[in-house]
Amino acid sequence: MEWQEYLIKYGKVFLVGGAVCLIGQILINRTKMTSARILVTFLLLGVALEAFGVFKYIKEWGGAGITAPITGFGALLAKGAVEGSRISLFHAVTFGLSNVSAGLTAAIVCGFFVALIFKPKPKKL
Repeated sequence: MEWQEYLIKYGKVFLVGGAVCLIGQILINRTKMTSARILVTFLLLGVALEAFGVFKYIKEWGGAGITAPITGFGALLAKGAVEGSRISLFHAVTFGLSNVSAGLTAAIVCGFFVALIFKPKPKKL
């Protein structure tokens, strides 16, 4: 690939990821939503985009800009649940979890090691 193609590709990723971050920052600044509610909102946004079939088009254009944030996690859960629901209700749950198992495991393991290394401090109000 030529350097111009890389520049365009990374530019698209930056635009999509930046748009996701912009929405998050607007939610932080303009609402009284907690960070946990904002994360759940983005997770559900990924589920909704996958359910309506829009996520794959955003993913084709913007790549990791949409898959790296929590929206990609929600879309993977929804995609696995839809695939599994064609078999049974049990598979709807297990297929969704198997799609996100690598990311979930990495988050748990990294969280564990960070908790071992750093000492938590209370939040100053």
